[in-house]
Amino acid sequence: MPDELKSSLVGEIRELQEITAATDTRDYLFAAARQAERQYDDYDVIIDVDAHTQEGRFWPEILEFMENDVLKHTALNQLAGGIRTPLINMQPGMSFQALSGRVPHQSGPAEKVTNPEKPGAAFVEIARRSIDFMGVDYQVVFPTSMLHLGMNPMEDIEIYLARAYSRWMTELVLPQEPRLAGLIYLPFNNVDECERMVREFGGHPQVVGYTICAVRHKPVHHNQYMRLYAMIEESGKPLVFHAGPHWDDPSFTQLNRFISMHALSFVHYNLIHMTNWIINALPERFPKLKTVWVESGVAWIPFLMQRLDHEVLLRQSEAPGLKRMPSEYMQDMFYSSQPLERYDLKLLEATFDKMKASTQLLFSSDWPHWDFDPPSSITSLPFLDDQAKRNILGLNAARLFNLPIKRTRPRAAEAMAARAAHRVS
Repeated sequence: MPDELKSSLVGEIRELQEITAATDTRDYLFAAARQAERQYDDYDVIIDVDAHTQEGRFWPEILEFMENDVLKHTALNQLAGGIRTPLINMQPGMSFQALSGRVPHQSGPAEKVTNPEKPGAAFVEIARRSIDFMGVDYQVVFPTSMLHLGMNPMEDIEIYLARAYSRWMTELVLPQEPRLAGLIYLPFNNVDECERMVREFGGHPQVVGYTICAVRHKPVHHNQYMRLYAMIEESGKPLVFHAGPHWDDPSFTQLNRFISMHALSFVHYNLIHMTNWIINALPERFPKLKTVWVESGVAWIPFLMQRLDHEVLLRQSEAPGLKRMPSEYMQDMFYSSQPLERYDLKLLEATFDKMKASTQLLFSSDWPHWDFDPPSSITSLPFLDDQAKRNILGLNAARLFNLPIKRTRPRAAEAMAARAAHRVS
């Protein structure tokens, strides 16, 4: 802007501070706090069922729990060489997520914290900031770079990183903040280790379920997993399938833009796993096992319902274990809301109706990723009544994850005032 124009508009405009990886979460989410004050500050409970750790900053802490000395030594040397997430075998294409530096927060976080030296404290403080400013009572957190760890050609890396992350989360992070909850990463390429993880970590009071990262080529209906599912069903905690990206999948190597891969990949793997889950009658075999399908949005749900219903009606002999239509099983499952496809509200309303969103949909922010959704993504939907909004934003998740229906978040005005006072001081 020319200097003469700037001077003529003094008092009418202000320069916005650039957002970087060091931007304080509270400043990044200040608008979300204002939305919380106006739209849902009186709700009984708000639960974010899917937010993410950004391991680059916390990886040295996680590696302290690595139970394989050779892999730990390898990882520490990779860290020293500048690899932010060692052992992961990260896809090069994921570097496009930051939109050429325009959405940098997920590449950190590099923001300042009060006690950076205490293990686990930096993550907890940053998480509290997002909880307070989005107006959330409980937040379920999950690692980001491990979303496609199931494609790592070294199976033992998935096992040892899953254990290291789970120990870091349950021993360091969760005890420092009762508003955080965790999902245990199951190294699904090795069923014996999955069962071990359920036995060792499933009893932690802040562990609310188990996650299978959907980006992998393992048939979920294979007989080797039946005892694992029985263990999870007996625990009373849900099994979560978390979608993710994988540009190296042979089908997706035809796509020449990140946006194309991102649009399809996050739906692709959950489509496959749910189809196998239903057609092989796992809902009948494990009727009390609740499943949750995360970070695929919702647009795919009516498509799969209609497609599978159509096929089963024509070829019932290939799904002999089913006692109901596939769509009916899907209506008993749970889904996270993010990323909520909002462009066509009439289509979204029809999708909500078909999937029984008022009882089956769970709010998730996917913070701090570039396409995150604040709770206002639900409260601003004109076709939902107030009770449906309250259900989706917290009551459904409270029942599913056995979390208290209790307000723990500060009032939005209090959070914003505290941040303003901190800036002045």
